[in-house]
Amino acid sequence: MKDESPHTGNHIVVTGGAGFLGSHLCRALLARGDRVTAIDNLSTGRRAAVENLMAHPHFTLRTADVTTPGAFDDLATITHIAHLACPGSPKATVRRPTDTLRTASTGTLAALDLAASRDARIVVASGPEIDGDLRNTGQAGDFHIHRLCTLLAEIIARHYGGVDVGIVRPFEVYGPHQWPGDGRVAATICAAALRDQTLQVIDGDMRSFVYIADTVDALVAMLDSTMTGPVDIGGPTAVTTAEFARTAVALAGSGWVEIAPADIIAPTTAHSPDLDRTHALLGWRPSTPLGNGLRYTLDWMRTILSPYPP
Repeated sequence: MKDESPHTGNHIVVTGGAGFLGSHLCRALLARGDRVTAIDNLSTGRRAAVENLMAHPHFTLRTADVTTPGAFDDLATITHIAHLACPGSPKATVRRPTDTLRTASTGTLAALDLAASRDARIVVASGPEIDGDLRNTGQAGDFHIHRLCTLLAEIIARHYGGVDVGIVRPFEVYGPHQWPGDGRVAATICAAALRDQTLQVIDGDMRSFVYIADTVDALVAMLDSTMTGPVDIGGPTAVTTAEFARTAVALAGSGWVEIAPADIIAPTTAHSPDLDRTHALLGWRPSTPLGNGLRYTLDWMRTILSPYPP
């Protein structure tokens, strides 16, 4: 059967392509007619996240580790790279700190080397933790690991030289396909609400929650631009985790919210995204209301939650 789908002429490599953010990006790129090669070692990504893409004529999943020789072999005609391979899950970072640091350093260098050799545009994901502060000595060491990884990737991308590079800093991204047990705030809250559990949140903790579809729009805009950045990708207004949790509980129809002192749980993101700058550079602003995004997230999580314990 002849392939009648549109072709943009782009071939985009997405490292971490079976992860939460990467799988959504792959889907959006394919929908507009790009050819996509996803590279993922499936340590935190899941093949199930891209299973419905496997039959697409322009999609390839390569199971490989970006820190190892051969991960990028035989990729000759590349126009863009989205480097999203470094785990965004706090639990994954803490569980495999050495692997995470290696991905942030060696993996980022390898992706930049590929971009340089193919004259390709590369967008590297960093994070807001670079400018964060620590409010909890109990978990400060864990937070330092995650912060160091994002800092490493961004510094390497900034100073590599001779490559068309863009740097993005996604804030608290949430949405369907964010696994319940990965340790990220939004997924933890949604899973606890659906399980009718008590949601313990930090008193005064402010976060910039941004829905996955809005985040992908920003990533695509950054790939299509020549901007270096870094540019922030976050929600239109910061909200407290308590407000986020109460909205999740109301929509789920179950769960309880408990406010905990700020010194016993986790560090918070200390600053809000500069969305005026992002809009000036990319013409992008988030558009999904929190209630809508949470409803979509809970609807998806409800379908997969019961077979998987906390």
